[in-house]
Amino acid sequence: MSATGPLRAPEHRVSPKAVRLWLLESLIGFVFLAGGAYLLARWVGSSEWSWVPLWFADNWWLLPLVVVLLSLPSLVAEPFVRYAVHRWELSGDVVYARSGFLSREWVFVPVSRIQTVDKAQGWLERLLGLATLEIRTASHAGSSTIKGLDYRVAAGLAEQLAHRAEQLRDDAT
Repeated sequence: MSATGPLRAPEHRVSPKAVRLWLLESLIGFVFLAGGAYLLARWVGSSEWSWVPLWFADNWWLLPLVVVLLSLPSLVAEPFVRYAVHRWELSGDVVYARSGFLSREWVFVPVSRIQTVDKAQGWLERLLGLATLEIRTASHAGSSTIKGLDYRVAAGLAEQLAHRAEQLRDDAT
């Protein structure tokens, strides 16, 4: 809460396609987690080690089932919660972004402190036409990122920020 009241949400949402990106990323992680649980349970269950309980050896399939049942709800819900939370705004001479799934993070980047603005695209982002904007500053905190932007929005924002940062540097000299 600020001195004038609660902190308002930034104006712009990330692209709706970001939900698909986060869902695909979660699905890839889920496949590795469930597959690893299956392989581990199968290996330990089929071994004849004396320390493995007999009930587990007979019911080794319970481990992957529990892993799937416990992780599936978060796999489905997380992308939608992230979409509801992730926002950004260029307001005057400040970039304002909010992100976070379990813990929220509010970032304010003064345009006058910006050194470089980069766009990045992983292969899933490129497939969906999305990009991540990385803003590097002259701060000890390093860089700030805005993930899940439509590629055109990210390109336009990067150009706008670079141009505005250059104007502010010229005004200061």
